[in-house]
Amino acid sequence: MSKRDSLVFKGLYIFSWIIFVGLSIEAGGLVVNFVFSICKPEFVQNLYQKLDLSEMYERNEFVFFGIYGFILAISILKAWLFYVVVILLSKLHLSKPFNSFVSGQITQISYITFSIGILSYIARQTTQNLQHHGYEVYHLDGFWEDSQAFILMAAVVYVIAAIFRKGVEIQNENDLTV
Repeated sequence: MSKRDSLVFKGLYIFSWIIFVGLSIEAGGLVVNFVFSICKPEFVQNLYQKLDLSEMYERNEFVFFGIYGFILAISILKAWLFYVVVILLSKLHLSKPFNSFVSGQITQISYITFSIGILSYIARQTTQNLQHHGYEVYHLDGFWEDSQAFILMAAVVYVIAAIFRKGVEIQNENDLTV
């Protein structure tokens, strides 16, 4: 492995850690926001992203919990996705990249990415339906505006995972024949 490749992978590793920490803080902030919106709704305007859904809570608790469930699930899945990326980058060796661990991690990344995309799409369709019923949900679009991008990315990553699975098979065969 060249010095440039080593430097790039260290940079990616550090960058992945930064994204993971940021997404974890966002998910934690949203969990705190959720708890405060139930217990002390008057403090919500002072909290993270000022996500005030108290009007929705007063109108229909089921809708409130459903929308907040989507928000929390998507944000936690995004943090988990980058946790898996961090683990992958920490254990990936370019001298022998085709191993079952790397293949499994890439497959897991594709599944998590697909889950984020599907949940985001369902949440977006749900909020569009709620808009037709008089709910003000336009400020929530930022949580699931990139659903199609996640679904497409999941497909690409799944293809890469299939290539790595085949690479593992070929490498194992080569190891046995030597």
